[in-house]
Formats: sequence, structure tokens, C-alpha cells
Amino acid sequence: MLTYVVRRASILIPTLFVITVIVFTLMHAAPGDPMDIYLDPTIDPRDFAEIRARMGLDQPIHIQYWYWVSHFFRGDMGISYNYGRPVWELLKIRIGPTVLLMSLALAFAYLLAIPIGTVSAVRQYSLLDYGVTTFAFVGISMPNFWLGLLLLYLFSVTLGWLPSYGMKELIGGGDLLDRVRHIIMPIVVLGTAYMAGITRYMRAQVLEVKHEEYVKTARSKGLSESRVISKHMMKNSLIPVVTLFGLQLPVLLGGALITEQIFSWPGMGYFFWRGVSLRDYPVIMAILTLSAILTLLGNFAADLTYGFLDPRIRYD
Repeated sequence: MLTYVVRRASILIPTLFVITVIVFTLMHAAPGDPMDIYLDPTIDPRDFAEIRARMGLDQPIHIQYWYWVSHFFRGDMGISYNYGRPVWELLKIRIGPTVLLMSLALAFAYLLAIPIGTVSAVRQYSLLDYGVTTFAFVGISMPNFWLGLLLLYLFSVTLGWLPSYGMKELIGGGDLLDRVRHIIMPIVVLGTAYMAGITRYMRAQVLEVKHEEYVKTARSKGLSESRVISKHMMKNSLIPVVTLFGLQLPVLLGGALITEQIFSWPGMGYFFWRGVSLRDYPVIMAILTLSAILTLLGNFAADLTYGFLDPRIRYD
């Protein structure tokens, strides 16, 4: 097991290096220039050149890359062009709300999708199965922004049950109940599409394993149907779902971008959108690189989980 972990971890380093090269190259190949925000006929060209030199944009691209990547992995993500402050200083106050939102959305999606998909497969072609399949198609097809606007109109504008924006009330807010009321709709919006997709994956996998020989053997031993489903069918069906988890982390961050915009949630998604709008390259590159690291770590964790889910998988 230790040998596998070391070997797998050694692959992460060159992969991450390639990702940083791609991110940096794409940012510098994009149309426009971060100095465009300073374009003003009243600015002295010497001041313009001084600002450009202070940002390091007058250096050759390979020197800019080496300076950025060497400082990034020492915790220095650069200075935001727009805010004039260290990127990490700006990010660390936004990571918490995004991690909270993403974690609860993933928990909402997986805790509902896994049992729903399993029951749907066990009762194939029943009314429940048709209902779950219909929900899955609708959930996957409906864009986040559209569902968010529908929920805002229904629960905030029409019924007035839930607040429409922010993480807490500006005056007299901040307690647990207040935060729960603010986060309910963002969780539902962010988690619905993923719950629908995971439900389909889980249903398909359970349908595939329900007729396997080891399931028939478990039944022949006299195990209860609930134990056969939970111990033999569900557990072995989770392997593709675990793989999907590692791939969903950066996608979830992209979904959080839209959701945070709709509900004015003070997280990384809104910060990333601001960075893109203002060509704030240090902010964009920092968030994209962090997303890549999340993807690599998610897949690494998924690989280690396979052996627990399926005893036939060995790492030696």
C-alpha cells in the first residue's frame, strides 16, 4: 500500500507542473492585456511603463512563469492587479464560504442520490423508477441559473420564507439559524444537478451488478434482501461514483461561480468572476491552479478508496 501511495504521489508532481504551464500559457495567450485597465490618455507613458515593470510584465515570458510558479508553491500567489493586495490574503477570506457551500452541496447530492439510485434500480420499471428517471433528466437539463431564479422568485419574492442574497443578515444576523436560512437555496441549486447525475450513475451500476454471481450467492446463503443490497450491491456499485467524485470538484467550483453570483454568496466563485472581468491574471491563475490541485487530490483519494469498496482490488 505504501509503495502504491508513493508511486501515485510521484505522478502528481509532473502532472501539476504541466498544468501550471498550461494555465500560465493560456492566460498570456488570451486577448487583451492586464494593463488595459490603466489605459487613459491622461496617464504619463513613463508612469505606465513603471506600473508595467512593477507588475513584472516587462520580463520575458519564461522568467515571468518561473517567478510565478516558484513563488506560488511557497504560498506567494502574487499581488492582485485590481485590489493591490496579496492574492492569498484575498482568497483566504473567500475559501471558507465556498468550501462550506461545496461540501454541503456534495453531501446533499451524494446522501440523497446513492439510496435513491439504488432503490430505483432494485424496483426497475416501477412507478418510483420512472419518477426517479424523470427527475434525473430534468435535474441534469436544468441550468443552475434558471433553477436559482425560480427558487428566488418562489421562496424569496412570493413567499418571503428565505433571504435572497448574502451569507447572513447585515443587521442582527450571523447566528446558526440565520446562516442556515441563507444557505438552503444555494445548496439546493448547486447540488441538484449533481444529485441527478449521480442518481443515474448509481442506478446504472446497481442494474449491472444485481445479476452478478456473488449477489446470487449472497441470497442463497440466506442473507436478508436489505443486507444483500447494502453490503453486496451498493458497495460494489460505488466504485464509478467515487471516480466521479474526484472529477466533480473543479466542475462544482464552476457551478459555485454561477450560484454565488445569483445569491451574492461571498466565495471564490464571485471572486473568480471579478478576476476574469478585470483581467486580474494572478487571481485567475491562483484559482485555476487550486482547482487543478483539488482535481488531482480528489482522484488520488478516489484511487485509495477503491480497495475499501472492492476487496478484489489490491495495491501490491
